[in-house]
Amino acid sequence: MTKVVTGKGRFSYLNWATAKKNELSGKEEFSTEFLIPKSDTDTIANLKSAMKAALDKKYNGKYPPNLRNPLRDGDTEVKQDGSPLGAEYKGHYFIRCKSNEQPGVVDENRQSILIANEFVSGDYGRVSVTAYAYSQVGNNGVAFWLNNMQRLEKGEPLGTKSSAVDDFGGSSAQPNNGIPF
Repeated sequence: MTKVVTGKGRFSYLNWATAKKNELSGKEEFSTEFLIPKSDTDTIANLKSAMKAALDKKYNGKYPPNLRNPLRDGDTEVKQDGSPLGAEYKGHYFIRCKSNEQPGVVDENRQSILIANEFVSGDYGRVSVTAYAYSQVGNNGVAFWLNNMQRLEKGEPLGTKSSAVDDFGGSSAQPNNGIPF
């Protein structure tokens, strides 16, 4: 298996502090979608090389048809319901990486991050992943095992709920504007 440490990208759907149940497999997992700028050709080349090495190891150069590619294009991919991905995906490739073991998480100074809200979706950093090939009930492809993560800088949070200050910051009296209820 080939390990890759990426260049700087952005975290989306970041789930590192507590495992969540994968609806398809039923397994508890830690995971993230990692957005890689298309301009980071070194990381893209390293991921592709790791993917090919994983496929060669499993299939010895005789690949089955319809291999699933884990390197997705944020400009053309859509959500399962057919709607477009968020604007933050534009100009990026992305990978989904997961693990059943909690990844190591450090900041820009390589100090451990232990509090969940100190590292959230929207932050920028790097991942260490390992490519592996799989074959399960007719589904064949490559996936990325999540080893470790490094937060390099805070970003605008993605998909966060509103704060209590935002919800209750104005006047507490709400006019009824003539509405009888």
